[in-house]
Amino acid sequence: MTKTLKIALAQLNPTVGDIAGNVEKAKKAHAEAARLGADVVAFPELFITGYPPEDLVLKPAFAAAARRALEGLARDTNGGPALLVGTVWAEEGKTYNAVAYLDEGAIQAIRFKVDLPNYGVFDEKRVFHAGPLPGPINVRGVRIGVPICEDIWKEEVVECLQESGAEILLAPNGSPFERTKPDFRLNVVVARVTESGLPLAYLNQVGGQDELVFDGASFVLNSDCSLAVQLPAWEETVVVTEWEQRDGGWYCKPGPKAVLEENEAAAYHACVLGLRDYVEKNGFPGVVLGLSGGVDSALVAAMAVDALGPDRVSCYMLPYRYTSNQSLSDAAACAQALGVRYEILPIEAPVAGFMSALERLFAGSEPGTTEENIQSRVRGSMLMAISNKFGSMLVTTGNKSEMSVGYATLYGDMNGGFNPIKDLYKTQVYRIARWRNANVPKGGKGPAGIVIPESILTRAPSAELRENQTDQDSLPPYDILDDILECLVEHEMPLPDIVARGHDRETVKRVERMLYLAEYKRRQAAPGVKITSRSFGRDRRYPITNKFREDVNASAPRFEERGPRLVAPRADGGEIS
Repeated sequence: MTKTLKIALAQLNPTVGDIAGNVEKAKKAHAEAARLGADVVAFPELFITGYPPEDLVLKPAFAAAARRALEGLARDTNGGPALLVGTVWAEEGKTYNAVAYLDEGAIQAIRFKVDLPNYGVFDEKRVFHAGPLPGPINVRGVRIGVPICEDIWKEEVVECLQESGAEILLAPNGSPFERTKPDFRLNVVVARVTESGLPLAYLNQVGGQDELVFDGASFVLNSDCSLAVQLPAWEETVVVTEWEQRDGGWYCKPGPKAVLEENEAAAYHACVLGLRDYVEKNGFPGVVLGLSGGVDSALVAAMAVDALGPDRVSCYMLPYRYTSNQSLSDAAACAQALGVRYEILPIEAPVAGFMSALERLFAGSEPGTTEENIQSRVRGSMLMAISNKFGSMLVTTGNKSEMSVGYATLYGDMNGGFNPIKDLYKTQVYRIARWRNANVPKGGKGPAGIVIPESILTRAPSAELRENQTDQDSLPPYDILDDILECLVEHEMPLPDIVARGHDRETVKRVERMLYLAEYKRRQAAPGVKITSRSFGRDRRYPITNKFREDVNASAPRFEERGPRLVAPRADGGEIS
């Protein structure tokens, strides 16, 4: 009977649809694991196809390509460690989220995902069939249970594996990052280990895929719930974990225990990784952005430099008559600190051209928001022209507070292909900017020291579309606004409960109205990194045409024990009773 086992955890960054590229990554990881003496190397969920493949799964050619690639990988890695690798698998007219066991040059076993998530950012029931409850796989004499991602969030699959003789649990995951996700994952794994009495290796992918960012942070818990191994977040790695039999069970020897980034550090790393992978995986040579002298664009510029390096980032200041000297000097100082290309492109002439063309139609009306928005749209058009001409992607820089209430100009400052701070509220932007001034992120390509001038962080924010304008002319103070928005967006809190937190009744009602009215803008916004439990887009799908408004004076709903079940959001987007 086998007394020891070496399991390599391949925490890697696949690309959706790049089946050949993902297979090459698997081969390199297999070679590395062989060099380290592993018996088996495990990969994250749907590694062959990349995760999440969404409606690509519905294409028969996609599943067929994955099948051919898997069979080729089995042949090419004959000898050395066995492989446990995630893939799309089609048979008998059904398509599954699967894990394949490859050894001795062939596919030896297949297991299917049972519990298909269908909430938040997940809609796997749309494209996959649920598999039957699985038994363990005999991996070189050891019975390993392979519950796939969501299969460990409830008891049933792990209970079945334990009852059918599993000795070790190895869970491949595609678990997107959220601010509180690491703690929730750990709690879930502790519950499954406690119930089953089995050790569990939690293997997560790393990297960005459109709005989602996967942080890795894989780990192993022994059967006593002690932490044996903690892999780092935000980076690819192949780590061999060493297991031995003790007192009739399996025990993972202590291994590396990385310290995981938290709070502002974690959010910054997520934004940088999401931006980097969006640019790299889509083949852009670099990025361009408008540097206004405000905190949002300064933070995005720092993220872009940390993601890509200063040589691939070009920043442009597009001043108008209302642009202050302070903004000009702050933008220049930020660009100099980051070492990026920086140019000033005045917009007085093109704005005058628009106003001249519209002069007859606008005659007799008072100047207002329309004229202000022309400035923003001129800037957006000029930045898009630069992007089109030279091929670099335009990055947009609006924060979640602005996107929530529509404090952004469609076809103006909303122009761009990606927004790394789309899911960060304004108050978070300030905290994260201060964190970056004191820290260089892991793997960051930018300089140390203050890269966002202190004056940007202390002056009142302004769009500078009219004389002496500040954001607070149109919006509540950001600390108040952000708390109300988090109650409305993340928690769907009844308005009376928000008022009970100390907020002005009319302000709460006004913010709710702005949130609903701005839905049409958000539908046309660039994708951006998901940070919170409920980002705009994949997580929160409200109708654009919507007449519902809550009565702020009504008493908050209360549920009897026999009545409807009151639920709160779970960190992964599900529900907790």
